[in-house]
Amino acid sequence: MDLIGAFVLLFVVMDPLGNIPIFISVLDTVKPERRYKVLARELVLALVILFAFLFGGQYLLAALHLSQYSISVAGGIILFLIALKMIFPVQRQMREDEPDEHEEPFLVPLAIPMVAGPSAMAILLLLATRHPDRLGLWSLALFLAWAATAIILAAAPLIKHLLGKRGLIATERLMGMLLVAIAVQMFLEGVAEFIGEYS
Repeated sequence: MDLIGAFVLLFVVMDPLGNIPIFISVLDTVKPERRYKVLARELVLALVILFAFLFGGQYLLAALHLSQYSISVAGGIILFLIALKMIFPVQRQMREDEPDEHEEPFLVPLAIPMVAGPSAMAILLLLATRHPDRLGLWSLALFLAWAATAIILAAAPLIKHLLGKRGLIATERLMGMLLVAIAVQMFLEGVAEFIGEYS
């Protein structure tokens, strides 16, 4: 996988367009003059967590004695499930742990799991373990995907106004279809590696 492929994969799993309604809903409880500061803080926290998984993931896998192909298969399954939710969206409801009126969100739910979700973490673990010599490339791909996500979420009200609810759903479904193909490819690569090792 090259820089563009890693960027597209990370950008799709971060799903900024699909997260626009959640971000708008959560930030509506924050004072208007604080919204962009809170958004910036949550995005930076998400980036720090994702970089921690990128650089520390291989040590975690070594400690747990997990193989690369197991992560590839698991990552493919996770991405496939995420893609199905993107193609067949269900109504997202506010959870009990989301902030009440005038309470600022911290870490949850905006940083985790909206941006730094399990699928993004799984992808970073996979990239770091399969190609540890390309950590610089993966770091750049992660930063670019995060930056694109940050720009979209910062412009969330405008994008929602331009695309409308149906436009956001249609765009998310297209991204979900792309993610299905990536997930299947990742799963098949993991199975092929497993068969090759034990054949």
